[in-house]
Amino acid sequence: MSLNILVVDDSAVMRKIIKKALTDSKYSDATISEAGDGQEGLEEFDPKQTDLILADWNMPNLNGLEFIKKVREIKASKKVVIIMVTTEGSAGKMEEAMDNGVDNYITKPFTSIQLEQKIDRYFSS
Repeated sequence: MSLNILVVDDSAVMRKIIKKALTDSKYSDATISEAGDGQEGLEEFDPKQTDLILADWNMPNLNGLEFIKKVREIKASKKVVIIMVTTEGSAGKMEEAMDNGVDNYITKPFTSIQLEQKIDRYFSS
């Protein structure tokens, strides 16, 4: 299964790390698009094509939580899975993210195996 994945993080290095983790996993055939903040993420988001969003929380212009709220307001042709990839690891932050449309959560730093396991919960064949 080839996924369309949108990676939204203000750190170019982190976007590269996430892409490397994906190419080192069974999701290596995914089509990956990138955005440097939530505003760019909204521009890159395709409600007909995007299967999975991996988004950071702390970003300029439009933070991850605001971005996710806006994505959830857009009528998509299918359920778009959103996994927050962030340093915000407290239980309160996780709960806030889940209450606002996040499907799952992974804290930085993470391994490619951990990321693959999170994605597997939604797309494992």
